[in-house]
Amino acid sequence: MTREVVVTGLGMVSPVGKNVADGWDALVAGRSGIGTITRFDTSDYEYPIGGEVPDFDPADYVDAKLRRRLDISTAFAIASAQEAVADAGIEVNAERPGAVGVLLGTGIGGGHLMVEQQRILDEKGPRRVSPFLITSMLPDTATGLVAIALGARGPNFAVTAACATGGAAVGEAAETIARGEAEVMIAGGFEAPFQPIFYAGFNAMKALATHEDPTKAVRPFDQDRNGFILGEGAGTLILESLEHAQARGAEIYARWEGAATSNDAFDMVAAAEDGRGVNEAMKRALDRARLTPDRIDYINAHGTGTPLNDRVETRAIREVFGENADGVMVSSTKSMHGHMMGASGAVEAVICVLACKHGIAPPTINYTTPDPDCDLDYVPNVAREAPIEYAMSTSVGLGGHNSALIFGRWGGN
Repeated sequence: MTREVVVTGLGMVSPVGKNVADGWDALVAGRSGIGTITRFDTSDYEYPIGGEVPDFDPADYVDAKLRRRLDISTAFAIASAQEAVADAGIEVNAERPGAVGVLLGTGIGGGHLMVEQQRILDEKGPRRVSPFLITSMLPDTATGLVAIALGARGPNFAVTAACATGGAAVGEAAETIARGEAEVMIAGGFEAPFQPIFYAGFNAMKALATHEDPTKAVRPFDQDRNGFILGEGAGTLILESLEHAQARGAEIYARWEGAATSNDAFDMVAAAEDGRGVNEAMKRALDRARLTPDRIDYINAHGTGTPLNDRVETRAIREVFGENADGVMVSSTKSMHGHMMGASGAVEAVICVLACKHGIAPPTINYTTPDPDCDLDYVPNVAREAPIEYAMSTSVGLGGHNSALIFGRWGGN
């Protein structure tokens, strides 16, 4: 028998705020965190636009010794995890050994350190390469460091599924609890893509949006959309068995209802035009949650702002939700925080939990010209107060990866 899983803590480091409270306030206000990139010299780029975490200093989260060998992506993960654990009010060291696990995901990992050490190798030779390079660039570095810092001796690993990573990580962490392998999981995703080689690669794909005003660059589902904008940061959820949460008197944000992953099996970059991959993930998440489509009130869509993705995702939602598609609120918060790659699904899961708790659907900003191929209720430009019993988060990634998560309002039916 599977166990019920609930959300008891949240952490978020994003372009719209370096904590959950600031981020949520900005999203509800429809305030963009997109600006001009400052992390590297962008003089060779016509539109150097990105979503950077404002005023983020790793020194606020890690000591000087660790900071010297820490990739900024891992710093985001640690900061977000610290906030989530504090929010949940859980003393990890007080739990029985193995009760608390860590499952975080990233699409790129410690790329900054890898590029930096390659430069040192080229300029100064192999003797000058850091002995900490390997242990600092691995995708599971953050899961290891979080476990070490907290004494979390339960299930621990990292996942990667490109842009669907965060959703896949949160879903698998919840399943780990549901099948009885842990009582608590620290789960989420993190990313830091603002390194010249990574940005140049995305730019070469012709996938990035262009606009004179950075805050208006991301235009999901709008007829004039022309690409996505990269963002950085991390999102973390504390998932816990209902029995364990109630036993310690924890505040519960929401219920985890179900999750699923899938693959288009079509192309490394382009989504299948028929939407079969994300369609399958949504259907199986609904089955896992034992919910019919009419029960979902809000979808935080992948909604990158690329012409193909938004059309395909709209088609998939219409096919899955049928006659109920016009009644579900759909928004893309990427219009404000950008595409955070491996962190996106986790950050958007946090947003879904808050949407259920507060009864507010964040808007899709920069929506001005409807597209006949994108004809859902995208909560245009202004947040909407409405009862949200169940919320779904969808993610679509390079390589055909897809994930879907469903959360339910705590105390709802």
